[in-house]
Amino acid sequence: MAIYRNKSTKVDVQIGAMKSIYPQFKVIKKKSAEVEFVGVLQPKPEFRKFKISVKYRGNLKPQVKVIEPKLVENPPHFYKSSGTLCLYHPKDFRWTKDKLIAKYILPITSAWLYFYEVWLETGVWYGPEASHENSKNPKDD
Repeated sequence: MAIYRNKSTKVDVQIGAMKSIYPQFKVIKKKSAEVEFVGVLQPKPEFRKFKISVKYRGNLKPQVKVIEPKLVENPPHFYKSSGTLCLYHPKDFRWTKDKLIAKYILPITSAWLYFYEVWLETGVWYGPEASHENSKNPKDD
């Protein structure tokens, strides 16, 4: 009796979900445990379009960068050392390799872009925030 085994990898599942939910994102680099997607998000029709890079790295938190247009210097909720967006506080959300970039990370990224555009206009960040005062420096790996 033959036993069917699903040979798809976590990377393949990520690619499938992205193709289904965000077909405008393309696979740029693919390794056995990592994949990078690049595509465009527009948080509201009246806002600009943003070209985004998202790296899935298994259990390491995904890295999200804005490629175009260039962000202003020192935007809020941004890791300057890696040039990546700070999308959530680890106490509020824990990333695992089984979660989907398409289901979790891209909606949060779209919200970040929305709040960024509003912040540019008003000088106020209306998005959710978490105090980092009494916590260790968050790793932006």
